[in-house]
Amino acid sequence: MRDAARPLGWGIVGYGWVARDFSGPAMRAAGHKPAAIFDPSPTARAAARADGLAVHDTLASLLADPAVDAVYVATPNHRHRVPVEQALASGLPVLCEKPMAASLAEAQAMARAARASGTLYGTAFDQRHHPAHDAMRLAVSGGRLGTVTALRIVYACWLGADWSATGGSPNWRADPAAAGGGALMDLAPHGLDLVEFLLGEPVCAVTGAVQNRVHGYAVDDGAMILGRTASGVLVSLHVAYNHPETLPRRRLEVLGTDGLLVANDTMGQEPGGRVVLHDARTGEACPLEIPDADTSPFTRQIAAFGRAVHGEGRDRFDAVRDLHTMELLHQAYEAAARLQPATAFARRPPVEAVPCR
Repeated sequence: MRDAARPLGWGIVGYGWVARDFSGPAMRAAGHKPAAIFDPSPTARAAARADGLAVHDTLASLLADPAVDAVYVATPNHRHRVPVEQALASGLPVLCEKPMAASLAEAQAMARAARASGTLYGTAFDQRHHPAHDAMRLAVSGGRLGTVTALRIVYACWLGADWSATGGSPNWRADPAAAGGGALMDLAPHGLDLVEFLLGEPVCAVTGAVQNRVHGYAVDDGAMILGRTASGVLVSLHVAYNHPETLPRRRLEVLGTDGLLVANDTMGQEPGGRVVLHDARTGEACPLEIPDADTSPFTRQIAAFGRAVHGEGRDRFDAVRDLHTMELLHQAYEAAARLQPATAFARRPPVEAVPCR
């Protein structure tokens, strides 16, 4: 049993910009410690040494480091499975960046490994830890919208084929082998997971369409998903890599019979944004109060994972739920292929459909 009073020491697999700029600082802000990394990149290794972290030459060495209490996996998508499975087999809790993997088959294997090990696994859906989304969830569950009828999301950015976080590395997000897909695979998981968090029920089934209209790389640069929950809430999600960032590009709406919640600029790595509640009876629009508004969603996520490691709130991290999100992504790509086979990207072999939980 781990000492609940002792902050977690984190082993980081893949010390790229997300780990360096967001998750590493979040670990420190949450009272934890980034302890060590495994990453073959000379740039990543130099950055880790500059940050005071131990640098391991092998994954096995990292997992055996006594300073490591939990593992954070932030590699490209196609390199998630091996470190996740090996960490779980070592008895180390794992927080893995979204999506779970580059393919549904790999995600299924990871979920099996989590179930077999009994060790805590979570996918890093930081949007369910955003302060504004927490406040929206409470407003929905508290009945302030009445009967919820629809949820609409726009989550978009500009990601050119030449984009690089470090100025030198190739853009693996535009590589179908590394990413498993494009804008749909990268951005839609956040929205699909956020539906379950806000409404307390998952999307059951989806259809989708993709495009490669602007950038010309080998994955989709835009996509739309339409789905519904078991209770009948309709869900629409527009994600894009071809949306100029000088334009409004992050909007979340939850519509009900008694009101409408509108969130602007809440979806993203930073705290902040604004949520307005429109009252259907009076027509008034009032800002929604957001407790803890200035705290990073990454910090809140790391803090929540630390509590889950010690047995508190483990249901906030769920491999079965995260696998269902991967199944929805698969459904969307399959639907897009049927709609427009000539421009379908990152198609996967068919698998048996799994019903909503």
